[in-house]
This record gives sequence, structure tokens and C-alpha cells, in this order.
Amino acid sequence: MSEAIDLYVSQNEARFLEELKELLRIPSISTSPEHKGDTHRAAEYCVDKLAAAGLENIELIETERHPLVYADWLHAPGKPTVLCYGHFDVQPPDPLELWESPPFEPAERNGNLYARGSADDKGQMFSHIKALEALRAVHGKLPVNVKILLEGEEEVGGISVAEYVAKNPEKLKADVALVSDTEMYAPGLPTLNIGLRGLVYMEIEARGPARDLHSGLYGGAAPNAVFGLVELLAKAKDADGHLLIPGIYDDVEPPTAEEKASWEALPFDEAEFLANEVGSTALTGEPGYSVFERTWARPTLEVHGIAGGFTGAGAKTVIPAKAVAKVSIRLVPNQVPEKIVAAVREFVAKNAPKGVSFEVRVLSSGPGLMVNPDHPAIHMAAQAFSEIFGKSTVFTRSGGSIPIVGDFAKHLGIPTILMGFGLPDDGLHSPNEKYCMRNYFDGIRTLAHFFERYGA
Repeated sequence: MSEAIDLYVSQNEARFLEELKELLRIPSISTSPEHKGDTHRAAEYCVDKLAAAGLENIELIETERHPLVYADWLHAPGKPTVLCYGHFDVQPPDPLELWESPPFEPAERNGNLYARGSADDKGQMFSHIKALEALRAVHGKLPVNVKILLEGEEEVGGISVAEYVAKNPEKLKADVALVSDTEMYAPGLPTLNIGLRGLVYMEIEARGPARDLHSGLYGGAAPNAVFGLVELLAKAKDADGHLLIPGIYDDVEPPTAEEKASWEALPFDEAEFLANEVGSTALTGEPGYSVFERTWARPTLEVHGIAGGFTGAGAKTVIPAKAVAKVSIRLVPNQVPEKIVAAVREFVAKNAPKGVSFEVRVLSSGPGLMVNPDHPAIHMAAQAFSEIFGKSTVFTRSGGSIPIVGDFAKHLGIPTILMGFGLPDDGLHSPNEKYCMRNYFDGIRTLAHFFERYGA
């Protein structure tokens, strides 16, 4: 990285941090209709900052739900084109009582910035904009051609951006995509992610009697929708974590021996992971597989919430007529979402308890995927990362899902560099989400250095 870029970032750290705080104060909760205006306001803020950074052809693209933002700078003839992606929407902050400081009033503590969206993904996305600003301010131009695509629906499935990518392959044409929405394996250890799990997110609704019934008059004869739903879900996974839906493991491809060996070389303490990251009394999952295999390379089924019956203060003796569960299945590369959904529907139909009917509604789905670590741009990203952080870059997978990476591969035919600056304990989707401020600034330096390297 040039000394001039390093100096520019150092001199502007206070402003960069304050601008990020301004974005974090916008409660752009994409799943909440009452925050639709806030999500739009976050998009407008990004438009303003892209313009200030010197990007051109900036568009705020309205969709049926939340807007997209596009910008570009295409004045580097003969140089590669990088498509930078990020999202400005965030998860709900609940439960509010567990936050040490208000979720939308950024607070600095212990070198971290605490706020909803700080790491996922406003802080990381904003690093792209600031890196481009630094390059333009110092050199008057960019070393590569750049296209920017930001969305406000990532946390609710990203339907609008998926449709936009499918319809605009020529406009978005690039050599490689760059996404910062992942984490470093450990503090100070540069990490590139080369594998993601996919996701099928569903609502499973159970219906029993025609209306809620008096449990004294009908208990023992009438089916209970909540109990029927719990009974069905309990049949889908055993106590050891084996999924019991027929066909769900058919297309699972195990990691190679070389990849498993590289994971074993990572600094990892299972007891520390249990105590500091999970915080329970024991880890769960399929016997015979390491923690990395269970979280990165095996499909999982989780229940995220169940609603039904009476949960208010006091007592009300009803047999619930209806219950709903939010359920997801994480997929590994090679598994086909449509095939998994069909298997779930068949399983539900065959295992419905007597007197209870079910409906399975798919809210979102996307496949898992692998990225070729031998791509030249990924090599340059690894070198840039190493040179800024002073350690060799490691290659890992993630148990999470970033559906847009699959869309870029399918419709644009390009790989994605997953260069994230979050940390494992950042608390994504949880109370007291944080982002390491040093990683924010060094992320800006790393991204600028990558653009310089790739352009050279």
C-alpha cells in the first residue's frame, strides 16, 4: 500500500468513524414495515457518500420493497473491473433489554463500536466506499474499474437484488465481485472465505381444531396444533443432531482431506469456543464430525421461533387451533434447494400427527457454493490482506449464507472474493453487536491496497 493512502486514512479516521456512526443511527430494519422509510433513508445516505467519494452514474433504484443503489467509475481502460457488493439493512435489535447501550446510538467501548449493523454489514460495506474515496483523493483516479451494488433487503432474503442481477448482466459485467460481509477467523488473522452454506427458510403452519377450544371440555379428544407442531419438528432431527428427513444427505459432498488438514491447523480451542462464543453447557451436533465440519460443511435444521396458543400473563386453558414455526435448513455446496424443499414437504405430509394439517411456506432459498481459491484476484486479495495485517492469509468456509454470491456466479459468471473484517465474537443478529474500530480502518487500507495490486 502506498504511504500516501496510509497517511490519508490516518488523517481521516475520526471523520470516517463519525460518518459510519451517522449511518448506524438509521434504524434500517428491513423486515419491519414501520422502518421502510428508514431503510430508504439509509440508501439515500449511501448515495450521498458514493457521490462524495467520486463515484459516477449513481442511481437509487426503487423496487417493490426496499431500494437498491448502483454506482460506477469506469475510466481505467485495459484494467479489470471489480463489482463491489454490500447491504445497508439490518436485523431487528430485540431483545432491547439486553443491550448495554441503545442499538441505534453507536457507543465506543474497549476499541469496539457497538450498534446494530456495525459489523453486519454497514461497517464493512462502508469500508469499500472509504477505500475508493481514499484512492480518488490521493491519486485523482482509481487503479481499476469499479461498479457498486448495494441493497436494503439482504436480511429478508434479497429478492429484489437477485432479480436485478438476473435482468442486468451486461450492466453489471465484471471480472470479479468483492464482498465484505464475513469475518476473520481470529483477531489479527487475515481470512478469505471460499465456501458458504446455502439456506432454505420456511414457515411451517399447523392447524388442529376449527377454533381454540376449552381444554377441560375437549382435552383428551381434540388435537392440539402447538403440540402437533412440536411433535412433527421433533421427528425431523434426533438427539445427536442427525437430520431424519429422507434424502437430505443425498448430495452432501465431504470436504477434501487437504481442506480438513488446513482447518486442523487453525488456532482453535473447543472449550474456549463453547465458553466465549456459544455460552452454553455443551456443544451439540453429529458425532464423528469436528466443529468446523458441523458448522461449515454439514447441513443443519434449526427452529427459530414458535408462535401459537396463549402466552400472556396468567392462565388461559385453551387447546390452540393454530401454530406456526420459523424453520431453516442450511445447505452445503452441491445440495439443490428445490430438492430439499420437496423432501421437507413429503416428510411433513407423511409425519403429520392425527387431526393436524400442515402448510409449508418457503420464504427464501439459495444454494451453498465454493469459490476457486486459485483465481488470480483471490491470490492478490490474500497478498494484500497479509501485507496490511502482517500475517499469512488463511482460507476458511462459513456456515452462513450470502445468496448474492450464487447470483453473481449464475448470471455474471464471476467468482466472489469474500474478504471480511468482522470477528467471531461480534454478535451478529444478537444484542450488543460490535465492530472492531481498528479492523474498520485497516479494512479500508486493505481494500485500497487490493485495488492497487489488482490494477497493477
